[in-house]
Amino acid sequence: MKVALVTRSTLHTVSGGDTVQVLQTARFLRELGVEAEVCLTHEKIEYNSYDIFHYVNITRPADILFHISQTEKPFVVSPVLVDYSEYDKKHRKGISGFVLRSCSPAGQEYIKSIARWLAGKDKMRSKEYLWKGHRKSIKKVLERTALLLPNSAAEYQRLMEDYGTENEYMVVPNGIDGSLFSPGNKEEKDDTIVLCAARIEGIKNQLNLIKALNNSKYTLILIGSPAPNQRSYYRACRKLAAKNILFGDHIPQEKLITYYKKAKVHALPSWFETCGLSSLEAAAMGCNIAISDKGYTREYFGDYAFYCDPGDPESIFNSIEKAAASEPSAILQDKIFKQYTWRQAAAITLKAYQPNHLTYESETSAEQLAVFSEIYYPFGWNAYVDGQLKPHAAADYVLRAMLVPSGKHKIEFKFEPKTYQTGNTIAMAGSVVLFLSIGLSLFFEYKKKNTVN
Repeated sequence: MKVALVTRSTLHTVSGGDTVQVLQTARFLRELGVEAEVCLTHEKIEYNSYDIFHYVNITRPADILFHISQTEKPFVVSPVLVDYSEYDKKHRKGISGFVLRSCSPAGQEYIKSIARWLAGKDKMRSKEYLWKGHRKSIKKVLERTALLLPNSAAEYQRLMEDYGTENEYMVVPNGIDGSLFSPGNKEEKDDTIVLCAARIEGIKNQLNLIKALNNSKYTLILIGSPAPNQRSYYRACRKLAAKNILFGDHIPQEKLITYYKKAKVHALPSWFETCGLSSLEAAAMGCNIAISDKGYTREYFGDYAFYCDPGDPESIFNSIEKAAASEPSAILQDKIFKQYTWRQAAAITLKAYQPNHLTYESETSAEQLAVFSEIYYPFGWNAYVDGQLKPHAAADYVLRAMLVPSGKHKIEFKFEPKTYQTGNTIAMAGSVVLFLSIGLSLFFEYKKKNTVN
């Protein structure tokens, strides 16, 4: 199988969370035997060379529209759906803030896309986007996609609410590189060190984080370069920062390990987060997590993080205080290594590329527990024995397992998400109505002829 992961033209020049997601997914797909290639949207793509296309980042629909108009090959979409409208309306400064304040969320993204294009900071392959607009462009992509691969169930829920989509989907969580970020030999952490590893920009909200910790007992270490169009924001952060606030440039992931090992708290009070990849990495390394309550973060961290209101420096400080005074959660660490790794993400992604109906034959002299060499995925998959729905579960958190009765049996796993079942029900109801209509029409026509005769 040969797959093209198609993503934004600035993937390498303006690194972000989606950069890590795309590169790591491709890397681990290759380990699973898939020919996975990363293609940038402005590049020429030989469409016939690939079996399936995987588009990433639906908030840039212009990147996708062009390519789906060039080929009929099937495709899936990782939405990476974010909502920066609160920041754009209430906290963005300057002329852009003034312009975006009066726009809808879709209007804001449309203006930002056009501005990047006109400024020469991004490509615009699809001119259809110019007249269709942001919202209608996303709806067209959703109508065409074979399957959605959101990073969380909450992300799919937002897609349903914002765009009315009822696409089939499989949740593919973000992850960490389990071979790189591992607790290993535990080092003593410093309760007064707070780390924030993120690109410095208004969305990540370092300014309010600085306000929260300025002249406090904590040393705040900000690791990350300023975003290309956020130099004034970076200067404002530097100007406000007291002596206990330290700045460091963007560094490779492997060098972040030293900071993760020493810091007691990782803080990321963003205006919106899908999960916060640096927060996942930090939690895996034994840091406590102080994080925004806006976005999909609770689905990842549950009750094992310390949430804050990004608009309130006091709320940010209080969450850090609680995190610094608490012991790291071994439960969260265990959950990350078993559910949130890029290896797991690639395995689920591969499942999304493959058939959604698996069949096995069994013959045993007694009832026994059968473990299948398929990744356990709880959303949408049902198990059947001789056509009868049966429960199944995870074996060692990873593989599928179920009790198989004695004798010879046919075992099936079917991917039947609720939207699929709803569609089938509606289709069946429609068929019944159609057949009844035809039957009644024939009956009345027959009766009419007999009456005439």
